[in-house]
Parts: sequence; C-alpha cells; structure tokens
Amino acid sequence: MRHALLALTLALSACAAGEAGAPKTPAAKAAWRTAPEGDLNSFFECVKGEGAALVSAHRGGPDDGFPENALETFAATLAAAPALIETDVATSSDGVLFLLHDDTLDRTTTGAGAANETPWAAIRSLKLKDPNGAPTPYSPPAFADALAFLKDRAVLQVDFKRSTRYEDVIDEIIRQGAEDRVILIAYTLGQAERLHRLAPGMMISLNVGAQTDLNRAVASGIPATRLLGFTGVEEPKPRLFSILDSQDVEVIFGTLGGRDSIDAELEASGGDAFYADLAAMGADIIATDRPRAAQAALEAEGRGVKAGICGVSKG
Repeated sequence: MRHALLALTLALSACAAGEAGAPKTPAAKAAWRTAPEGDLNSFFECVKGEGAALVSAHRGGPDDGFPENALETFAATLAAAPALIETDVATSSDGVLFLLHDDTLDRTTTGAGAANETPWAAIRSLKLKDPNGAPTPYSPPAFADALAFLKDRAVLQVDFKRSTRYEDVIDEIIRQGAEDRVILIAYTLGQAERLHRLAPGMMISLNVGAQTDLNRAVASGIPATRLLGFTGVEEPKPRLFSILDSQDVEVIFGTLGGRDSIDAELEASGGDAFYADLAAMGADIIATDRPRAAQAALEAEGRGVKAGICGVSKG
C-alpha cells in the first residue's frame, strides 16, 4: 500500500520532477514562531480547522553544518518551517539534563564514552558533529536552556533517554511554566500512564497502531484530549486517522527512519508531493527528517499553516 501510494504520487507529480527543491540550508529570512494560546489541544484543533498540517522536525532537523539536538539547528529549522521540534533528553553523571540521542557521546560529539558516566562540565565543552560527522562550532545544550530558547518559538516534543527520570524533566517543564508547549513521548501504555500520573494536564504522544490501542489508553484514565496518536512509519492508515480524528486525537505519521524510510524514498524519487497527500489523508503532524522539504510540499498544496492564525507568526 505504501509503495502504491508513493507510485501514484510520483505519477501525478512527474511534470514537476525537474524543478529545483528547497535549499537545504535556509537563507537569512524571518523565522516562524509558534506561541499557542491556551492548551495544546486547542492549538492543534485550530490548525486542523484551517485545513493545515504541521511538520515535526526529528531531532530538531539536522542538516549539513547543523547537528542534531542543537539550538542552532532548531533556529535554522524554524527559519524554514513553523515546525514542532522533537528532541532527546539525556542525563549527565552529575544529574544535568541535556540534549543527546545516543547512549554514548561518540557519534554526535567530539567526545567518547557513556553519556551518563560523563559530568556536565566535560559534556558542555564538547563540539557537536553534523550528519556527515564533521565537527561544528556548536556544543550540547542543557535541556533547561533549550526549553527557554523555544519559548514563543515552537512546541517541543520530548523523547526520554534511558538515563533520564520522567520526574526531573517534568519538574523543569513546570519550573518554566511550559506545560502547554511541550509534548511528552511514550512508546507504551505503561509509560503513558506514568507520564499522565506525573503531569495530568500535559499532552502525550503515544504509539497507536489500531483503535484498540486508543481504547486501552482511554480506559486507563488518560483523556483522549490529552493524547496524540503516533501511527507508525510504514504505511498510512486513513481509516485509523479518521477514527482518531473523531475522538479528538491528533494524528502523527512518521516518514523518518534513515535509508529505508519514506523520507529517503521521496528524496531519491522527487516525490515530495506525498507529504501533502498525507495531510489530505488526515495526518495532522508529519514527523520527518526532512522538515524543509515537507513544509515546502504542504505549502505548495495549500496545506501549510499560515502566519497570523492559531498563535503562529513569522517575523
């Protein structure tokens, strides 16, 4: 099904195949800013009511010269799209929350070794590497600094690393009064239940592959209005999208995932119009490693959120 949908998109967009894509590094221009008024569920309903979809920048949207999970990368992404920023929160050996995806420092920084066995003073002195492995001038940021940086700029999605306690992250979110601009990511119902107990007013992104997953979550005491359903990365499920929408649950579909991902297929084939097709199928949020391309495709089909609505601005 996934490949059939992609093939259809390519056929429909063949006439545009020779057009140049969006530049990978954004030109100097006004940045997008998202400052939801009220709670996040109302924000997402507002965007949906405008017929628009949002992109979620996986690990902040790394690109040439811009490493994953860096404030500078967040800024570059927001110059191109009113994106949600997804990031990973790890913990240093002395208890400082900071942004890092891997258990070790080797792949994404100039350091080495286990992140949770390294003190913050050493981590903050490292330089981050871009997706090509080239060192950049940028250093790993503390979670508190990232949260403050994104205030009135973007909604943040937090992926918890194994070294990180939910309580520590939620305490910092509450300290900064950021409950209505952060989404907590859960992969299992047990994780979602625990997060809901700790932060009952916050929104949770939960893996939902079928209606039964949603039913179990609601039966456990999590209101549907506190949930976003992550519906996978393999095949869009328009019927499930419709069911979630009818229950006031925002639909996330992922095109991310490396060399075998939908993102990779679209980049290789020139079929970026498929991002807009996903929105037409009912996806409210597209989680992607290509936020610039996805946003450009949404805008080309009138599916991009516009400045001046729902707390979104540009300038």
